[in-house]
Amino acid sequence: MSGLDTFVCGMTWGWTGVRGTWLTDAAERSMREMADHGVTWTALSYAALQQTPFSTEIPFDAEPTVTDAEIVSAIRRAHALGMRVCLKPVVNVADGTWRAHIGFFDWDVPGEPSWTQWFASYTRFIVHAARIAQAEGCAMLSVGCEMVRADGQEEHWRRLITAVRAEFTGLITYNCDKYQEDRITRWDAVDVVSSSGYYPVDTWEDQLDRIEPVVRASGKPFLFLEAGCPSRSGSAERPNDWTLPGEPDGGEQLRYYRAMFRALSRRDWVRGIVLWDWPAHLYAPDDAGHNDDYCPYGKPAGAFLRETYRALARQEPVG
Repeated sequence: MSGLDTFVCGMTWGWTGVRGTWLTDAAERSMREMADHGVTWTALSYAALQQTPFSTEIPFDAEPTVTDAEIVSAIRRAHALGMRVCLKPVVNVADGTWRAHIGFFDWDVPGEPSWTQWFASYTRFIVHAARIAQAEGCAMLSVGCEMVRADGQEEHWRRLITAVRAEFTGLITYNCDKYQEDRITRWDAVDVVSSSGYYPVDTWEDQLDRIEPVVRASGKPFLFLEAGCPSRSGSAERPNDWTLPGEPDGGEQLRYYRAMFRALSRRDWVRGIVLWDWPAHLYAPDDAGHNDDYCPYGKPAGAFLRETYRALARQEPVG
């Protein structure tokens, strides 16, 4: 099963999924503007918060996480605009620690927080999302994102995926972190191999050379479920660093987009890209020149993206 019959011209929408931000007129306008850029797939991404990297409870039904009603509304809005949906629930840490550092002893120890406890809570979170995705006809579900320390918990992940398959009949993927594509050993358990492609602008060819054997060996389609670059000076060399000091620079983002899409166009095994990212509350067009975040709206990269995605939809070469 592939399901990726055409190139995925994607964009992440709605991050971080804060309650009260997805069911507004501004959110509806934002999604319409995104679709107008040739976007055919959207990853609707929202976060549930655990308190610390060592907490084992993930209260996904509590604030600030978006409500089920908000998630359903966003899915239906995306479908009405002609986009396919990848539902992407993510766990974050309330104290600001990156989710890649969530971790416990490799084996369960009495009296200590454990992977078994954490995966029990995480599985409830992801299976709940799977039921929503199934009911609303989502094309894909991501069961995890950039969980580097958790990646070694092979059996826990396989049990989670089995539980998800009991609820969801669409495509299942796991979004590994950059540089981890050749370290994951459970690609056989998912339908689509995916990763976060925040690679320095001049290393795309080398990274694709490294990833290709993994994809070929898996026999699965591959896409970048995240990739992008802030519109900020210096960011093309450090696209994953959203705190990098620098001045707003739309040309920097455009340079990165051009190099990235040029490299991807040479690899027929890359079945798409879901760019990072498009907020639920979009800044005004007049403010685009002062915005230094990942969203390309109103910036040179936005015009390039619209042209590129529409060419890809027509199956034309990307220049």
